Amino acid sequence: MGFFNELERKYQKFAIRNLMYYILFFYAAGLIIWLVNPMIYSTYLSLDAGKILQGQIWRLVTFLIFPPAFGNWKFTQLLFGVIALFMYNSLGQTLENIWGSFRFNVFFFMGVVAQIAASFIGYFVFGQTWLLTTGYLNSAIFLAFALYYPDASFLLFFVLPIKAKWLAVAECVVYLYDFLKGDVSTRVQLIISLITIIMFFALTRNYKRYAPKEIKRKQEFKRRVKIIPQGKTMHRCAVCGRTELDGENLEFRYCSKCEGNYEYCQDHLYTHQHVTKH
Repeated sequence: MGFFNELERKYQKFAIRNLMYYILFFYAAGLIIWLVNPMIYSTYLSLDAGKILQGQIWRLVTFLIFPPAFGNWKFTQLLFGVIALFMYNSLGQTLENIWGSFRFNVFFFMGVVAQIAASFIGYFVFGQTWLLTTGYLNSAIFLAFALYYPDASFLLFFVLPIKAKWLAVAECVVYLYDFLKGDVSTRVQLIISLITIIMFFALTRNYKRYAPKEIKRKQEFKRRVKIIPQGKTMHRCAVCGRTELDGENLEFRYCSKCEGNYEYCQDHLYTHQHVTKH
């Protein structure tokens, strides 16, 4: 954690702000190319390790334009592709608001490196050419979002509301099936993607919460809460006005960027407008 914090302190100025905007530009261009002729991507732009070693190094970047589109007809590909662009923009922006630009950059580009590594493993170890796409990158973004907002609702088939945590569980079940029944390329991708996600959360996790002093502080806080007179509250969100009496699972934090003692619930901690004094 200390090592990663030091990296963030030194290099956060180089982080790409609003990274999802650039990613969505790639996806939009890829969607247009895909609708015109899917063979353009596989022939000239895909992540082909053999072609990269022959000098086509642009493939290390252009494979990212593969769009998150679904369906067998161009109309459905366009419809679901546009919907996916809006969805991933929202997911990515939310994660960047939670982590900050530097950490979101690290998370995304670790996934990119994982795909590139898997491609070269296929070429050198298994003697095969794997044209890998952005599928697992998009899945990683969604799964990370579901970890932070498990109760966020999505409209399945535009009608049925379903929580992010259940969609994440279903996706993990599909990946487990793919790992058991899929070919070697699928297994290698899944393993490398899983390793990179674990590495990211291991590097960025705040282990201070497990320190004896932190545990003692929490115990002292709980003891103090028990002696608060009935009807009194210790926390109140500056946006929605909710207190700890409105839900057992509500969490409250002070914002370090706001000037003054402003406290927010978990739903508004990363979405409120910062208060500045002029």
